[in-house]
Amino acid sequence: MCGMSEGGIPGAGLAKGLAVTLKTMVRRSVTQQYPDVAPDLPPRSRGVIALLEENCTVCMLCARECPDWCIYIDSHKEEVIVPGAARARQRNVLDRFAIDFSLCMYCGICIEACPFDALYWSPEFEYAEYDIRNLLHEKEHLAEWMPTVPPPPAHDHRGEPAKEEQAAAKRAEVA
Repeated sequence: MCGMSEGGIPGAGLAKGLAVTLKTMVRRSVTQQYPDVAPDLPPRSRGVIALLEENCTVCMLCARECPDWCIYIDSHKEEVIVPGAARARQRNVLDRFAIDFSLCMYCGICIEACPFDALYWSPEFEYAEYDIRNLLHEKEHLAEWMPTVPPPPAHDHRGEPAKEEQAAAKRAEVA
């Protein structure tokens, strides 16, 4: 019974397909005039990756987790003298943080892997370049997008409070 739908009428599927085509043909098209009119983006849309440099501890997790290996990080160790400590402590100082957006596939694994909230999604999407070599953005350029990062969504008032909030409430009760 080739060509027959379950209802038994031959060509019913073809008629439905043609009806959809005719409806689409007579409907008025809606064209967004993009360069002149900015598009309405959904909230928390993904555009470009922004860097909050003071949160970066140079743990290299983002670079190791990146499937495209498009994140480049250089650092050096700096000694910090702590009064009363037996010896000086060392901390990593970020020298270079760069993302090559010509390689990046915008998967967000680096943002999820960062334990210190140094990487965020920014809704900015207009960063096209005429030369592909200009898509390698250094930490200064990545930091320029931080003001465009939207605030996180509000917590559900019926959900469990965060672990940090619970710990702070317990400390407040004890004090």
